[in-house]
Amino acid sequence: SNMAHQGTKFANAEERRGYFIWVDNLEFVMLGIPRPEKSIVLRVPAELAQTLVDEKTERSYTDKKRDLHEADLNHLKRSVEVYDDLCQLFPKDFQRIDCVRSGKLLSKQVINDILWESVQPMLPASKNSKPTKASKEPNPYVTKTSNGYEVTSAGEAFLSKAVTDVTGNVYAFGSKLDPVTIAAAMARLSRRGDDMRITILDEFAMTAGKDEKLLHRVITAYGDDSVQQLVGQHVVVENASNLLTKKLEWGRLASYLEQSTRYIYFDQRDKNGRYKYFVPDDLEPGLKKQYISTLDQVFELYSDMVHKLTDHLRLASDVPKSEQDVAWQGAIRAQACDAIRPVLPVATKSTVGIFASGQALESLIMHLMSDQLPEAKKTGEALLRESRKVLPTFLERADKPDRGGAIIGYRAFTQKGMQDIAAELLPNHHSDDHEAVRLASFWPKNELDLVPDMLYEHSHLSLKELEKEVASWPYERKEAVFNAYMGERFNRRHRPGRALEKAHYSWDLLCDYGIFRDLQRHRMVDDMEWQQLTPRYGYDIPALVEEAGLSEQFEQCFDLSYKLYDELQKANYPLEAQYATLLGHKMRWKVTYNAREAFHLHELRTSPQGHPGYRKLVLQMHEKLAEVHPMLAEAMKFVNQGEDAALTRLAAERYTQAKLAAIDDSGPSVDK
Repeated sequence: SNMAHQGTKFANAEERRGYFIWVDNLEFVMLGIPRPEKSIVLRVPAELAQTLVDEKTERSYTDKKRDLHEADLNHLKRSVEVYDDLCQLFPKDFQRIDCVRSGKLLSKQVINDILWESVQPMLPASKNSKPTKASKEPNPYVTKTSNGYEVTSAGEAFLSKAVTDVTGNVYAFGSKLDPVTIAAAMARLSRRGDDMRITILDEFAMTAGKDEKLLHRVITAYGDDSVQQLVGQHVVVENASNLLTKKLEWGRLASYLEQSTRYIYFDQRDKNGRYKYFVPDDLEPGLKKQYISTLDQVFELYSDMVHKLTDHLRLASDVPKSEQDVAWQGAIRAQACDAIRPVLPVATKSTVGIFASGQALESLIMHLMSDQLPEAKKTGEALLRESRKVLPTFLERADKPDRGGAIIGYRAFTQKGMQDIAAELLPNHHSDDHEAVRLASFWPKNELDLVPDMLYEHSHLSLKELEKEVASWPYERKEAVFNAYMGERFNRRHRPGRALEKAHYSWDLLCDYGIFRDLQRHRMVDDMEWQQLTPRYGYDIPALVEEAGLSEQFEQCFDLSYKLYDELQKANYPLEAQYATLLGHKMRWKVTYNAREAFHLHELRTSPQGHPGYRKLVLQMHEKLAEVHPMLAEAMKFVNQGEDAALTRLAAERYTQAKLAAIDDSGPSVDK
């Protein structure tokens, strides 16, 4: 009742949901009121509810037929809406029973019968009833002996399809068992000392894929949050705007794949004749019409330019016609798409494939559901709905008031609170600082301070003792340790050890959204945040566009984008205005990563095969890193270099030599 009646005071749905979480926490957590197994809402229209109130007998707290709330029809109508909201948001906790059908109030007896059908399954069995004891079917896969369990021939046959090795110490699972059953068996690991193959045969083989209650019971009884990491799920989000794709790819612990703007022409129309861009549902009709008209013009210009540039590049190519094969055509297409993609709006739709553990998927869903962007919220709800069809046990808490609901409410309220305080305390204008790359901070000041950490696993001293020992060493000795730790690297995949994870670099960056889109895929970072998209930091015109004489059309796209963005801002759609920005508009973002990740990011993203935009940005970053940590920068020897086949062969030879040395040391002579 508190949720429903006080919830009418919140016009904003997100604030109301946050209030629900607050009340739930107050009553059931702080005050310890017993939580109902189910709250049943007997729903009638507000007008009828008011009439039924008049039929009540006298009450002690009022001398009127209707109390303050009952007399206010508008309040009752809002309460009905909030009760409906509760039933929709928390279906496991609130059950709605419609007491009016076809405009008529059901009889008390019918309502009673419906109630009883809902309540009866929750009641304990009658003391007089004697439950029949199910006879346990003998297990054909294992037999219990005084020395443990023996696997039968049927059990061996089952295991041969379920695991890759029936007797060895290391094995993988085949397709015989579904992922949820495997995760349940993993959960059982912590409480049972048998070989897990015995556990599978004894507890799961006879009911594999059939007994959902068994799986739920095992996972609930023996599994903690870590069990969610043991089951994975592929999910796909179609028609996601490029604003949503970055929110989908926010988490560190999942894997993502997205359609590339570098290899696909984005000028195809759908069956309704529409280009592939997202249209927010909540725009006013007139503004929505302007939004569609503007983006149609941008896509028409994109289509014209990308095909003209493709033709221009083909004619300008010095590759002989006999060698203009499929690979050449693909390279020409990629060049054209690369140069023209800056005019694609952020509203451009794409498909994102995701592989995530149950835990990562739950985190992603809660993150999306707490986001202010309507497209993100709807996608979060859809992901939860569809994922529950295959992983119900692992996602049952994602929207419960005391678990997922509380997290969603916390995130939403914190976001709103920070927005409000930032609006109050900070100046309301965009930065005048247009420096593309700024190394905001780094640690340590002296890179040789990492030497004690490099020696740590090879010594028997504490870190404090190592630091004291190394402090007295001359520079040359520290340098020798540093270089030994870097080792002899033959390609960029040879990364030095984890002592480098102690060194950190924080960057404040200004680049176009397309470059951010590429670099944001590096998620093994300590911090990555970006500001709302805006056209106010400008854009660059690629040299190829100028060379092909397409600059005027290119700039026209940015003019159209700016006007639409401005109209959306004026109409109080600040979030939706971001859809009007283009991939070529510059944006501000920051990232912090360690020195070991710097080896990976700097060497990979400056290779000649990379996009010229992010190559230029990362080279600038590397130059600034070299100013503060020259030895680490020098050790990143594959920055701005391609793969060296000769070095790769040398690495293989070294591996062979190491294997042969190990054979020699093992004792018996062997024929090399």
